[in-house]
Amino acid sequence: MLVVDDDEVIRQLIAVNLSLEGFQVETATDGQDCLERVVSVQPDVITLDVMMPRLDGWMTATKLRADDSTAHIKIMMITARAQEDDKKRGLGIGVDAYLTKPFDPAELIQVVRDLALAARTTSA
Repeated sequence: MLVVDDDEVIRQLIAVNLSLEGFQVETATDGQDCLERVVSVQPDVITLDVMMPRLDGWMTATKLRADDSTAHIKIMMITARAQEDDKKRGLGIGVDAYLTKPFDPAELIQVVRDLALAARTTSA
C-alpha cells in the first residue's frame, strides 16, 4: 500500500487503519513524492488525495496510468471533492475507486481489500 495525502493527520489515519488490518503501508506527502517512491515501494494499491501541492491527485493518477511500470497499480481516490464531475474525471483517468472525505474507516478497509485482491488476481 502507498498512502498519498498532504495532510499528515489524514495520511496517518489511513495508514494506521490499514496497518491494523495487516497491510504493509508506506506513505507519501504529495503526488511528486508518490511518483518518486512508487517503483521502490511496488504497491498493489495507492490511495490518492486530489488536492495536494506540487502535483495533484489527478495528474499523479494520469502519470501512473501512462507509465507501463505503474499502469497496473490499483488507484483509490480519497478526497473531499464529492461532485459528480470529479468522480467522472477519476473514472476517465482510470481510477479504480473513489471515496469521499469524511470516510468510514470500515468502508476504506473493505474497498482496499477488494482492490488488493483484484490486483493479486490480475497479476497472478
